[in-house]
Amino acid sequence: MRHLITTDDFGIEEIEQLYKDAEDFLKAPPPKLLQNRLIITLFFENSTRTRSSFEIAAKRLGADVVHLDVAKSSTKKGETLYDTAANLNAMGPDAIIVRHAQSGTPYQISRHVDCAIFNAGDGAHAHPSQALLDLFTIRQHFGGDIEGKRIAIVGDIKNSRVANSNIRLLRRFGLKITLVAPPHFLPKTDLPTTIKLDDILDDVDIIMSLRTQTERHAHPIYGSLKDYASDYCITKERIGDRKILLLHPGPVHRNIDIDDAMLADPRCKVLEQVKNGVVVRMAALKKLILAND
Repeated sequence: MRHLITTDDFGIEEIEQLYKDAEDFLKAPPPKLLQNRLIITLFFENSTRTRSSFEIAAKRLGADVVHLDVAKSSTKKGETLYDTAANLNAMGPDAIIVRHAQSGTPYQISRHVDCAIFNAGDGAHAHPSQALLDLFTIRQHFGGDIEGKRIAIVGDIKNSRVANSNIRLLRRFGLKITLVAPPHFLPKTDLPTTIKLDDILDDVDIIMSLRTQTERHAHPIYGSLKDYASDYCITKERIGDRKILLLHPGPVHRNIDIDDAMLADPRCKVLEQVKNGVVVRMAALKKLILAND
């Protein structure tokens, strides 16, 4: 049984095929490859983009989608996560899409089910489908010529599952990564790091801005988010006329992560990432559900 728990679950050739399928889905209405298949979404954390993107992806491929409302589920009555997984598995789904605040939960669930598990984000550990859609967006922008491209990942890297997954994936495809953050937002790493955003702007092709995840902080680190923004907000004034591709996984804290002017700038591909997220997730659902037949 194959799953998408981390980006390492797919080899480079498999990712290349995944992107070919995603490009085909962008060009034409997809065939109903997952007709009569059942997909369950199991989100223990709030989500707008990821959940809706997976659900739209599944429905465009013809699958039936059932969302388990965790707030009203038996987990609130004391049922263990693994009993929940076993009960869902007994209903015969073809895939379960899981988001959980605790790292490792999708992997643990995968040991109790007979269907594909898609990790839609687990703690600060991984968010593989987001990294896959980010790389797809980068490849589209540069016409596939991405080896050696320089990317700065900026913001709350230590607490970011998006950063973790992107670092692992982008390195495999030959991108050169620099981490940009205040010292308390930097993980232990062998990658180049800097605390000064302005120092790297002339040396990068791509900036990936991250949300400051205050909900994952044990105590306040900045006096205010405005203090953080003065050092790390991606502004039009800061970027100037540089030909830099700007990405963000969302939700964007306007004028904290990226200012209004840059969000409206054609170099910013945030909405393109959302569009690409649907087709990349379609390709991933197709791959694993059909492969597990």
